[in-house]
Amino acid sequence: YHPLRYNNLCTLPRFLHHYQFQNRREMAEDKSKLVNDDRVGAEKGILEVKPSPQKGLKSTLIDWLEQLIVKLMYDSSQPQHYLSGNFGPAPTETPPTHNLPVKGHLPECLNGEFVRVGPNPKFPPVAAYHWFDGDGMIHGLRIKDGKATYVSRFVKTSRLKQEEFFGGSKFMKVGDLKGLFGLLMVNIYKLREKAKVLDLSYGNGTANTNLIYHHGKLLALQEADKPYVLKVLEDGDLQTLGMIDYDKRLAHSFTAHPKVDPVTGEMFTFGYGHEGPPYITYRVISKDGFMHDPVPITISEPIMMHDFAITENYAIFLDLPLYFRPKDMVKDKKLIYSFDASKKARFGVLPRYAKDDLLIRWFELPNCFIFHNANAWEEGDEVVLITCRLENPDLDMVNGEVKEKLENFSNELYEMRFNMKSGLASQKKLSASAVDFPRVNEYYTGRKQRYVYGTILDSIAKVKGIVKFDLHTEPEAGKEKIEVGGNVVGVFDLGPGRFGSEAVFVPREPGTTCEEDDGYLIFFAHDENTGKSAVNVIDAKTMSADPVAVVELPYRVPYGFHAFFVTEEQLKEQAN
Repeated sequence: YHPLRYNNLCTLPRFLHHYQFQNRREMAEDKSKLVNDDRVGAEKGILEVKPSPQKGLKSTLIDWLEQLIVKLMYDSSQPQHYLSGNFGPAPTETPPTHNLPVKGHLPECLNGEFVRVGPNPKFPPVAAYHWFDGDGMIHGLRIKDGKATYVSRFVKTSRLKQEEFFGGSKFMKVGDLKGLFGLLMVNIYKLREKAKVLDLSYGNGTANTNLIYHHGKLLALQEADKPYVLKVLEDGDLQTLGMIDYDKRLAHSFTAHPKVDPVTGEMFTFGYGHEGPPYITYRVISKDGFMHDPVPITISEPIMMHDFAITENYAIFLDLPLYFRPKDMVKDKKLIYSFDASKKARFGVLPRYAKDDLLIRWFELPNCFIFHNANAWEEGDEVVLITCRLENPDLDMVNGEVKEKLENFSNELYEMRFNMKSGLASQKKLSASAVDFPRVNEYYTGRKQRYVYGTILDSIAKVKGIVKFDLHTEPEAGKEKIEVGGNVVGVFDLGPGRFGSEAVFVPREPGTTCEEDDGYLIFFAHDENTGKSAVNVIDAKTMSADPVAVVELPYRVPYGFHAFFVTEEQLKEQAN
């Protein structure tokens, strides 16, 4: 092994697999090490994360080598869009700040804590930065009896703890994985691992993507790692308890978008990897937190699979042509994932309690990529998927062409149907561009629902409004922008210079006994004119332009990714 043999491309997939996902053999070794390990936390299934990085001469020499590579090969003049403006990180954590100003009123059903996670790098990158790279920071709004408390905390990942130990950035960045420079940065990362400068026994994820609650635990997720367990304290503060591996049964990565069935209480999840087939592993976790045996899903080539879906009887997997191709990274100076427009989009429908993938049915549709699904259900012989469909995805958001690329960004709401009897698939466009972060009343997860709420994106990936779709109404033909009419039954416009984030639906009453859209949408917003941030609450039924409540926040909240509402009942459950 020669660390700087840049033409040794056959070893690159293995290096990058270590960067995002440890291979199965090493995971098994890590698993055996932890059986009698004092790092296992007092709470069952939760690992207390205590990495052991090492300073010293080897660390210093590798730092010098990295600095030389960056100086000779990295173009430092390219703008860092996702480190500037309100994409830029919050400089510090914020302890609970109580009795915030509230305009309007906070309904009783909002008693609980609204949390949103996103990338917030604690240390500057040594070179490039991709929006996916930052450390996970959670912004929370504790609501109780009409009063509000704001807090922000980093998820205390192994990665963050080690970089705090060194006082700077040491881990590989997605933004670095481009061209020959990317190959050299992979080798730097591998040198740090081999020299034991970095300790990868707890993975290397950022926990910056999504949040979900299951079996009394709030989980912070990023698809390159295992989940981190958080606890919401009574005053709204957030505490990282550790990493969960389901009593050593989880030996692969864990999607940022698992699905919880509201009827059975089960959680359905998967992980994807690059080392070798099968590239996808499907899992079912019982209501009481037991993870069942892995189900390998066979596909031809390693991909990025960010989301999937469930119905009452099926799980839906997305084999889309955004491929992990390290040779293309070096040869064509692309990022490590590249879209192949010559390939079809494939959708696999598997009975959700299957023990293997022998019964999976594959369907083909025109090529596309999907970051986020809204919901799925069954209708007669058909499985229906409501999703945000993206044409010609480009993850290269680190150079000076970001704005131009995103001006051609085409992300639209679609209905896809897979006929289990005939084997045919069809799709129908439901919206103009660009809409993403679709949400529904989660009591309808896996079951037919009527309404979808999404974010309206502008040309630089900022949320300029919230839209409500009625799936019982046909879309208006020829629409070039999202506005009220046809199946668009409501739009909340944030106004000039104001931008939001994913809006979470909170029902007025739990369950499905009241009307599906009877509730509220809650989301973070930022005013670039004043530099101030707030939490907005709007009426999900009327989509009135007048917010139900606006909570003024004491500090700037950067733009981020996904959000979740933890109910008062869940707070009490996790406290026990």
